Amino acid sequence: MKLFLDTANLDEIREIKKWGVLGGLTSNPTLIARENPTSIEAHMKELCALVDGPVSLETTAEKAGDIYEQGVKLAAVAPNAVVKVAMTPDGLEAGKRLVDEGTPVNVTLCFSPAQAILAGEIGATYISPFLGRVDDIASDGMYLLREICDVYEVQGYDTLVLAASLRHPMHVVEAAKAGADVATMPYDVFSKLVKHPLTDSGLDKFLSDWKKLQQEL
Repeated sequence: MKLFLDTANLDEIREIKKWGVLGGLTSNPTLIARENPTSIEAHMKELCALVDGPVSLETTAEKAGDIYEQGVKLAAVAPNAVVKVAMTPDGLEAGKRLVDEGTPVNVTLCFSPAQAILAGEIGATYISPFLGRVDDIASDGMYLLREICDVYEVQGYDTLVLAASLRHPMHVVEAAKAGADVATMPYDVFSKLVKHPLTDSGLDKFLSDWKKLQQEL
């Protein structure tokens, strides 16, 4: 399972990239707006340049023709750009046109296996079920993810399952167990993956013993 960062913050990307585990990036209009860039296109270019992997850039238009035109422009931002389209009839129509032209597409805002089937049918590169948001309405996001993974395995879709809206490290672990191809998460969740109190206490003990030995010598 590849690990993606869900952010538009350049410092967060640089930090996780240093770990050697960053497989790609997802972004959306909200995340980009949060950074208050002077130029949206320049910021997108910098995101793509920083990441050695696919970078999802989201469309904001609502009609199929406009989504397609915007998608063409987003795909031209960088060779590793992936165009995100919403799971709507217009998003699917535009997404299919982009796929047919060889543009990688990420169908976002997926909340059901039926929607995931549609993304598979247009040949999308990714389908993004939003697990945390499903949990927010007192349903089971992980059950949704498992259902999508099962359907895709049975049907043999090439579309990759990108588990999104992950709220904590156990979401990441459970997504891996369910068979997700990608897990994307905010910096806070990504940084918690490396944390464990026994690691911290063990390291403190090793360093303390080593320092003591050096003093004795």
